[in-house]
Amino acid sequence: MAVKLLMTWNILQGREEEYFKFLVEEFIPRLQQMGLVPEDAWYTIYGDYPQILTGIRAPSEAMLQRVFASDEWKALLQRLSEYVTDIQYKVVPHRDTFQL
Repeated sequence: MAVKLLMTWNILQGREEEYFKFLVEEFIPRLQQMGLVPEDAWYTIYGDYPQILTGIRAPSEAMLQRVFASDEWKALLQRLSEYVTDIQYKVVPHRDTFQL
């Protein structure tokens, strides 16, 4: 059964340009190389919520757990943390609709 990895974070002030470059050139391609499928990306412009919410599909929870245990995932999160704060994530059953 497919699952969705929901991730949230806030972009560090003054790092926006570097963040978006990293996202497009490194983060998304590396997710895809690991077998994950980025599906959703939401940018909060008003309110006291995380600035970014993204949904990433995995074919199964077991596969996602293998990704989480990999050095590649840990390195990718470390790189992401150079541009953002407050990284949080959770795994939910996959639906084709907006999920929180």
